[in-house]
Amino acid sequence: MSPAGHHLDGPAFAKAWAAAWNAHDVEAVLAHFADDVVFTSPIARQLLDGSDGVLRGKAALRDYWTHALGLIPDLRFEVLGVYAGVDVLVINYRNQRGNIVCEVLAFDGPLVVVGHGTYLGADADPAGAEPA
Repeated sequence: MSPAGHHLDGPAFAKAWAAAWNAHDVEAVLAHFADDVVFTSPIARQLLDGSDGVLRGKAALRDYWTHALGLIPDLRFEVLGVYAGVDVLVINYRNQRGNIVCEVLAFDGPLVVVGHGTYLGADADPAGAEPA
């Protein structure tokens, strides 16, 4: 997918990605994503009425993340590991609830074109988005 000569610096990407999330700066996070990105998340399915958990396009991702941040004011990510493949990056992190999450991101050049939020365990509310 990536053009010849493009090199993805996984640790630098993960550092910028986590810093943007920890600042609750949706636009800074979205700057890493293509306009036609497809992103899947069980949290989207949980929070968005009628959602199958698949978000198509940057505008849909912006709406979802903005909504989710309104429900999770203490959101914070601690990167535990970064795993690189060919045009793919996995960011393993702990969220503010202590849950382990992997974000699986496929790239075309410097931009994410496909992403998947994946959660370890059977917590019914792994992101902490539901009222207590």
